Amino acid sequence: METLEEVVPAPIDFGNALIGAEEGDDIDINVRLESVSDGILVTGTAFVTMNGECSLCLDPVEFDITADVQELFVFEKAPSGGPEDEVDEQYAVENDEIDLEPALRDAVILQLPFQPVCRDSCQGLCSECGIRLEEDPEHHHEVLDPRWNSLSALLDADDK
Repeated sequence: METLEEVVPAPIDFGNALIGAEEGDDIDINVRLESVSDGILVTGTAFVTMNGECSLCLDPVEFDITADVQELFVFEKAPSGGPEDEVDEQYAVENDEIDLEPALRDAVILQLPFQPVCRDSCQGLCSECGIRLEEDPEHHHEVLDPRWNSLSALLDADDK
């Protein structure tokens, strides 16, 4: 067994469309590597600060993620004739080395919110004009049902 405590740089595209770590940002990893009969069992945590934008108001968002990592890196992958999912989901020891990046990426990205918000009470932007709804709580647009357009033309003709 061996423990590994390191700060490694974040790889490119470490996140999703709205939030992620910038390339080169610090990822603190604290993992234990254990030799088991099938390969190397990696358990531990990864800590990273994520940056992005609120999905409602587009303000900057920053928060910390601590993700648990537990993956088995096998010495020999399952034969390719087996179930396709089994082969795709395996991490392997290659040339007496393991690549922690895919396992870290999977663990951290699963912790990310699908639609990050700057705060729970964020009201976002108006979909019609883009004004911040929290700055003008009474803001609204009169939206007429397009099915009534023919009748409104008759009312306009009546007014003339």
